[in-house]
Amino acid sequence: MKIICGIDLGGTKIEGALLSIKNGSFSVVERLRVPTEKEHGYQHILEQIKKVVTLLEEKSGTKITTLGIGTPGTLDPSTQTLKNSNTVCLNDQPFKKDLEKILGMPIEMANDANCFALAEATLGAVPEKVPNAKVVFGIIMGTGVGGGIVINGKVLNGRHGIGGEWGHNFLHESGGPCYCGQTGCVETIISGTGLENFYERETGTRKSLKDIISLYQTGKDPVANATMERLITYFGKGVASIINVIDPDAIVIGGGVGNIDLLYTEGVGSVKKYIFNKTLETHFLKPKLGDSAGVFGAAMLVN
Repeated sequence: MKIICGIDLGGTKIEGALLSIKNGSFSVVERLRVPTEKEHGYQHILEQIKKVVTLLEEKSGTKITTLGIGTPGTLDPSTQTLKNSNTVCLNDQPFKKDLEKILGMPIEMANDANCFALAEATLGAVPEKVPNAKVVFGIIMGTGVGGGIVINGKVLNGRHGIGGEWGHNFLHESGGPCYCGQTGCVETIISGTGLENFYERETGTRKSLKDIISLYQTGKDPVANATMERLITYFGKGVASIINVIDPDAIVIGGGVGNIDLLYTEGVGSVKKYIFNKTLETHFLKPKLGDSAGVFGAAMLVN
């Protein structure tokens, strides 16, 4: 039996978990949360993470000697500083080095989308549905769009630390400007925000994605219909480009937009239209682990 520790660093909460791994199965030994309190700054976040580790040790009676952590943003391999984090006080900081110093132990780090992908690839939907999968792509489609690549149970971070970041591939000019500085990114079109923006541009009225879906289901709102058709079309084009490059055995779709059943029927049909192959054999899976994926995936970084 092996005990591993994971930390999921979010904008509002920091979650820690100890997992017991034995013969490919796992159980939760201890799990807890503390507030991030990012308004108090960078050093305070480091102290809050240390607090989580200390509490896990006290509650479990286990000495933690290494851990994995999932972060908003990415560790830049060249500068060893964090970048692209929406918790902005972390950006340009030597986060991994400082955290190892304050904890007195080595850590492994990956962004939250990679942790989602790793958890579902090793503990979640993939081993249950596609047990022989070698390559897995994890998609998060929510307020934004992110992704992670897992090969033989290991995260592919890449030369720049941006492996799997398909949300900032170009998709279509109609998405408009993206916060990253580019135009027409995947995120500007098929994220929940992008779909809501499209509906508002067409009608002059802002509605939540949930309301847009409800209107679509009535069949009485042509713009709601157009919004869902836009999702299906561009989901197909965006995901097809991923399959053409890495050809994964399985794709797991998380996030709020990932709950839309149409993605698994008409969406998959749309992907089939655009891939460089006559058939589509990729398995499209709903996630199994829910909001546990982040912290479980972080722990699996050190397994």
